[in-house]
Amino acid sequence: MSSPLCQGPLISFELMPPRHPDRAPKFWGTVDRLMKFRPDFVSVTYGAGGKDADTSHEVITKLVQHTPVQPIAHFTCVGSSRETINEELSNYLKTGVRTFLALRGDPPVGIPNWHPEPNSLQSAVELVTTLREIEDEACKASPAAALRSAFKPLTIAVATFANGNPAAGTSVDDEVNRLLVKQAAGANFAITQLFWDPEVYASFVEKCRRAGVRIPIVPGILPPVESRRLHRTAELTGITAPQHLINRLEEAEELDRAEAERNGGKPNEFGHAYAAGINFGEGLATSVLNAGAPGLHLYTFNRAEPSLDLLKKIGITGLDGTDDEKKEAA
Repeated sequence: MSSPLCQGPLISFELMPPRHPDRAPKFWGTVDRLMKFRPDFVSVTYGAGGKDADTSHEVITKLVQHTPVQPIAHFTCVGSSRETINEELSNYLKTGVRTFLALRGDPPVGIPNWHPEPNSLQSAVELVTTLREIEDEACKASPAAALRSAFKPLTIAVATFANGNPAAGTSVDDEVNRLLVKQAAGANFAITQLFWDPEVYASFVEKCRRAGVRIPIVPGILPPVESRRLHRTAELTGITAPQHLINRLEEAEELDRAEAERNGGKPNEFGHAYAAGINFGEGLATSVLNAGAPGLHLYTFNRAEPSLDLLKKIGITGLDGTDDEKKEAA
């Protein structure tokens, strides 16, 4: 008999704050649709070198104040001093955020010869350690902080690359060892960068468990409904989608364009290419869940429909059952 504490897989979404004010209404419309699903959490990212950090903080504050869903703040450290980290952590804690995704982060954009200060934090491991030290110091100094920490512990997620990190030149074994160190520093769970083969995830988790990694490892999945998104993602991450998937999407997109020309309109964004991508995502998500994944972290790129439709395909609906409010006009 299964325990009554056992529930279905954890579901979460990643959001990117709007970079321009005129995109805010569409962004918050997407947030509203995703919130109706009642995910377990949403993560809120920002750009390289802290770009869009202020907007990210505004989004997180609004999510804390006006939604029932726990936000995870992306927290980067490259080039930041311990004092800066302390100040940023304090600002987040004041808003009610208690969960963070600790990342090294990218150097500032447009400064090719930039080098971090010698006394600054250099890695995600150092950031995890620093966050834990700041929290421990606060608990020792304040009974209220200690009680708050006991009632709602500071939770730290970290990133990992199930197939190695092309940008950093790390192998799978390197990533296993890095995750071990992050766990020792105080990480509570890990989220993988995207991957396209479920065996990549299953094999990585198996290696991690053999090496002594005990924390949950959540697979990060991108519903692949646009070929241009796959090309762009490969440029940003170095993780290339399989050629057969790219070919399938491009063929379907050509079919969508041909139908649009015949009908004298624009290609249907929920047409053949969209369906092909959702079908591929269904197979990927189902396979990793069957392999024992504790949940799914969906990279939305601020589009609600692909993630919600993928979840519906695999039989996962929101707590209130509102999984099929149809797609708003683009």
